Amino acid sequence: MSTDQFVCRACGGVHSGPPLSFAAPAPDFWQPEMTGDEACLLDSDLCVIAGEQFFVRGLIELPIWGTEESFTWSMWVSLSRPNFTRAVDVWEQPGRETEPPCFGWLSNAIAGYEPSTLNLRTNVHTRPVGQLPYIELEPTDHPLAVEQRNGISMARVEEIASFHLHNLSEHLPGR
Repeated sequence: MSTDQFVCRACGGVHSGPPLSFAAPAPDFWQPEMTGDEACLLDSDLCVIAGEQFFVRGLIELPIWGTEESFTWSMWVSLSRPNFTRAVDVWEQPGRETEPPCFGWLSNAIAGYEPSTLNLRTNVHTRPVGQLPYIELEPTDHPLAVEQRNGISMARVEEIASFHLHNLSEHLPGR
């Protein structure tokens, strides 16, 4: 077996990977019928619901022990109207990474974590143009926050991959 493969804990088969990221297509609050509503927007990085709820996509990075790599959850965070407006204003502005972090609520329930990750407190850090914001979870004892602080093993990456590769349609956030 090559180093680009792993034995899946769910099916016992050999898969390529493991993948080092999973993404939610939208905040959990988004509904397909919102598409086409003038007060709603969903693109690859920004979301507005009913002109009242505002979200940005960002990255929760979990360092992988013994490597220079991270496992990444590409998830959505709700922002206040003023913070969302500011994020949009500087979205394509060089130097935007000097913006102070802003508060947000994690807006996806990531399957496999208990208690739920939905509505965990975060700080959103803007990065240079072309890079998604970094989502820093409040340093609590929630398992995801602990993994972000302490990192994870490659075996944990394989466990996450095994679970999500076989439960993608029913367990991936935003579905």
